[in-house]
Amino acid sequence: MIVVFSPLIGSLISGLFGSSFLYNNPIISRSAASFVSIFCILISFLSAIFLMCNVIHHKCSYDITLYTWSTVDTLSLDIGFLIDFLSSVMILVVTSVSLMVHIYTIGYMSDDSGYQRFFSYLSLFTFAMLMLVMSNNMLQLFFGWEAVGLVSYLLIGFWYTKESAVTANMKAFIVNRVGDFGFILGIGLLVVSTGSISYQDILSNLDSIQEQHVPGGGVLQKLDLIPIACLCLFIGAMGKSAQVPLHAWLPDSMEGPTPISALIHAATMVTAGIFMVVRFSGLFELSSFVLSFIIIVGSIGALFLGILGIIQTDIKRVIAYSTLSQLGYMTVALGVSAYSVAIFHLVTHAFFKALLFLGAGSVIIGTHHNQDIRIMGGIYKYMPITWITFLLATLSLVGFPFFSGFYSKELIIDSVKYSTMFGSGFAYFSVLTGVFVTSLYSFRLYFLVFHGKERFRERSDFNGNPHDPGYSILLPLVFLAVPSVLLGLLVVDNFVFGKFFDSIITVMPMHDTFYHVSKDWSGWLHFAQHSFYSVPFLLVISGAFVSWYCYIINDKITNTIKSKFLFIVNILDNKFYFDVIYSVIAKTCFRFGSFLWKYCDQILIDKILVNGSANVVNFMSRISQNFQSGFIYHYVVSMIIGIISMVTIFVFIF
Repeated sequence: MIVVFSPLIGSLISGLFGSSFLYNNPIISRSAASFVSIFCILISFLSAIFLMCNVIHHKCSYDITLYTWSTVDTLSLDIGFLIDFLSSVMILVVTSVSLMVHIYTIGYMSDDSGYQRFFSYLSLFTFAMLMLVMSNNMLQLFFGWEAVGLVSYLLIGFWYTKESAVTANMKAFIVNRVGDFGFILGIGLLVVSTGSISYQDILSNLDSIQEQHVPGGGVLQKLDLIPIACLCLFIGAMGKSAQVPLHAWLPDSMEGPTPISALIHAATMVTAGIFMVVRFSGLFELSSFVLSFIIIVGSIGALFLGILGIIQTDIKRVIAYSTLSQLGYMTVALGVSAYSVAIFHLVTHAFFKALLFLGAGSVIIGTHHNQDIRIMGGIYKYMPITWITFLLATLSLVGFPFFSGFYSKELIIDSVKYSTMFGSGFAYFSVLTGVFVTSLYSFRLYFLVFHGKERFRERSDFNGNPHDPGYSILLPLVFLAVPSVLLGLLVVDNFVFGKFFDSIITVMPMHDTFYHVSKDWSGWLHFAQHSFYSVPFLLVISGAFVSWYCYIINDKITNTIKSKFLFIVNILDNKFYFDVIYSVIAKTCFRFGSFLWKYCDQILIDKILVNGSANVVNFMSRISQNFQSGFIYHYVVSMIIGIISMVTIFVFIF
């Protein structure tokens, strides 16, 4: 409980007592707000280490129910926590990265008027993510799922006076609502089928779910609920983990301050979908169709969204598209049932991606808040610590041997190679080609920022030289550099090939491609040494060489390439026209809604169906009241006319 509620306490203190909205003079100062928030996150981080050690030492899990929130018939709505190896890994990743982001924020947001508010949001974000990964039931999972979406809305639009930030946070909120609609449908199907919201009850009653059928005839007769439930759950994951076509919100989230970019992309919101699929691996294993769908969606993201990073000029957006690509790799791993490898890449990616974002923030500060990589260059000599840590993170991202990202990414590629699932051939092509693409845009970013000509001197508003920021920014960079380099080789043997996930992950024998990978495994050292002769390593070197030649040796060649392939460049500049498609869909829905409101609601329902009957009665009453003159001879004439009419009708009929 200390792990999850400590960040909430820090958020409440820094938010309620440090807010300029509630008080003219905040009760606690800026430094006090940051101290309280960081201290609470530190307590949570130390508790996470204790939990991890306890789970590993005793090789057990804890399923704790705190209290029953409500009871509906036989359905019990509980609040509780599940602590096993999967959740303890996620807790440690979330709290460690969040701690570094909190420390980093001291320097990055030092001049911002919303300093205390930002710390409150950061801590609240951490609390929401911990509630998500520690939940033991679907209700609490959905609470954390929606809470991270809400707080991300607040953080992306933190600078609410900036129009682009408000647009971006609204886009993220709406796109995630689309995914969350599918997610809650999946939860509903599972609850109706099993009569419980508990993970344990759902995963232990898979046979009963399979026997549930949709009543009726035709194509709905004997329809298996498992593929439908899994598909709905994965649609939710597509929104949170930014998979095609629900990915477009993630690059726009760069409108928020850099610390939250690191937290969203590395250890919180975007990993929620990956975590959820791994948690319900036993459910997804029963639907080959959904697994193939996951493979195809992940493959498209791993390759085509990575390509968009090649033409970006904003330093943070390049890294954002890298996140989309790496999430595609994790999703492909889920599709080929390599769940432990997917989580392993999630963990390694969390550290080197957080390092890349925080390094980008350091560059932005050092170059006087410039984010355009076209007017940087040659700053390695002025910012040595940022340069070295950024290079280490880049090498881990591209999968250079012995770095953390190498082990996780290489194992994904090997797992896909042995898969026989539908779509695995396309997936293998995508993840292999994605290695070259990742190397190309990563080293393009590295060379344009740190090497080559000192283009920042062309700015009229730039005086002096770039410089490394203060210790509050550099300390997190150094800390994150260590796991970015060493984590993979230190834990790969036990994490991936150990027995920690045996009671958590379920893999059908027909889907177990990782079995072939584990047969050939001979340790981290031999694996890395052998990779120097592999195709992925050649692709990494090729991408680095092309970047070096195009952006250092002959930087004019890029303009020539753009002029010859202008059509492709326009497609990439427009991000495959996803935003255009979104705009068309939104306008169509708006016009359709306006039509329904104007013609169906106002005219058909209000004027005809509802008020129409009243108008008819009113009209008839107006006519009938003309016959009420009060004169007897009028009534006699009316009676005579009525009698004559009735006799005439009677004679005509009979």
